[in-house]
Formats: sequence, structure tokens, C-alpha cells
Amino acid sequence: MALDIHVRALLDLMAAAGRPKTWQLTPAEAREGLLALANVADAQGVPIGRVENAELPGPGGPLRFRSYTPVSADATRLPGLVYFHGGGFVIGDLDTHDGMCRMLANASGCRLISIDYRLAPEHPFPAAVEDAFAATGWVGEHAADLGIDPSRLGVAGDSAGANLAAVVAQLATRAGRPKLALQVLLCPRTDAAADTKSLRDFAEGYLLEAAAMQWFADHYGARDPHDPRVSPMRADSVAGLPPAHIHTAAYDPLRDEGKAYADRLAGAGVAVEYTCHPGMIHHFYALAGAIPYARTAIEQVGAAIKRALA
Repeated sequence: MALDIHVRALLDLMAAAGRPKTWQLTPAEAREGLLALANVADAQGVPIGRVENAELPGPGGPLRFRSYTPVSADATRLPGLVYFHGGGFVIGDLDTHDGMCRMLANASGCRLISIDYRLAPEHPFPAAVEDAFAATGWVGEHAADLGIDPSRLGVAGDSAGANLAAVVAQLATRAGRPKLALQVLLCPRTDAAADTKSLRDFAEGYLLEAAAMQWFADHYGARDPHDPRVSPMRADSVAGLPPAHIHTAAYDPLRDEGKAYADRLAGAGVAVEYTCHPGMIHHFYALAGAIPYARTAIEQVGAAIKRALA
């Protein structure tokens, strides 16, 4: 399928604006740029049952989080979803993914907990991994206080956040806690050592570009791309992991490694649902204000989560 017409229009508009590329900016400037994009292209004013901002103890100090209760909540204890935003481990925060998190909470019926993990280069690898694992453990331990059913707890994320969700699922399985019922990986980075066809085909012109990926990697500071905390695809074993919903985009450089991870999990006996969204680019879920299909996709993702955590 050809590139979606709304995606094409957004890419053309961004190109015409003549803004510097991500790798030409400082991290602070790139963070401002992503927030500006979210303010224009993310879904705005999405109704939600309740939003609460709070903190939890992290390895390097308090971590902010934002709790979303769906509009349709009709129970004291809901399924829970710990969410990690994307942004190459360098950019992104609770606000850049607020609209997306609201939609996903409503669509899934989950109490969604979005984690503001530490970013590189101020806090290089493995700070984000440590924060993500600690936050997930804390949510599991305090599930009752958060209004979450601990037997129906999952992790989710997009892009770098999906990488963190996949890594947390592996760490939790090995540690035996917290018990996770699901992992939801949206356009995940699963193999930093990969050289795939999609990386080559979509290296330029499709929002996430090869030069930006290198810029993110340089700032993240993970020296060994074969470390499974960097590349979950490189883990010695993926047997026994929680069921996985893995979503990729047809015009995303990360498409092929997402599919490869889905195949590896399935080959190890993990229950996997895999979807490649036609005509879409990386990060499209968080651009629902400009790309109508993003809303449809989030509804589909949420419906699958609702079934899995019923």
C-alpha cells in the first residue's frame, strides 16, 4: 500500500517548514521540537475519566508519573498498563504523549500509568532501563492503592519506550516479579545491531531517519548493541515471556526488527499478535491530530489489550 495521504501531507508540511533535523539540534532543542510537534499533531482535548500526577521512588530519585483512568471505568480495580513514551531515550515526556495515552486508556479500559523515566545524555544507559524496571515493580507492589488488579498488569510503550517495555518483560520474567500478563510493543526498537531492509529503505524522508537514530544512540551511550538490555532480540532466551502484541508501521525503519522479534517470540512458544499498519510511519500513534488512521489503530490496539486482560 502507498504512503497514507495524511502521512504524506504531514511529511511535506514538515519538509516545507525547513526546520533543522533532530541530529542538528541539542537535546534540549530536540525536546522542545517534539513537544511543539505534539502540540500541533497529537490528539487534543481527549476526554478521560481522571488524570492524576504523582511520583514514585526511582533508583536515581523520585520519578514523575501520570495516571489515566478511562472514561468508561466501572470497577474499583481495573487492568493496569505501565507505559513508556518514545523519543530515542533522549526526548519525550509525559506531555508529548498525553493525547495518545488518553486514547489508549479509553480504548483498552486500563488504568494507564505513564512513566517519566530519566533521559540521556544527562542520564545515559542503563538509567532508563533501571527506572522502567523499578517503576513497573513499584506499580505491581502498589497495585491495590492505584486501583489496579495485579493479576492483569501489562507493560507497553512506543519506539524507545517499546524497547523498555520489552526489556522490562524479560527482566521481570527472569526475576519472577512483577508478574506481567501482557507486553504491548508499538514500533519497537528491538535490535540495535540489526541491518535490515527497512532500515535501508526508509533511512531518509519518513520522520525517523538513520542520522537521527545514530544521534539518539550516541547520546544514549549504550556501548554494546548485543547487550539484551539494549537489544532484547539478543537475549539468550525469550521463552516464558508474557504474551506480546507487537505493532509495526509499513514505512518505519524499525519495521523489520519488530517483525523479527515477533517471530522469535512465537518460535519460543510465546503467544504473539502481530500487526503491520499499512501506509504508516514511525511515531504515527502520537500524531492522531494529523493522521486520522492513528485513532483507528489505537482503537484496535486498545481492543486487543481489553480482550487480553479481561
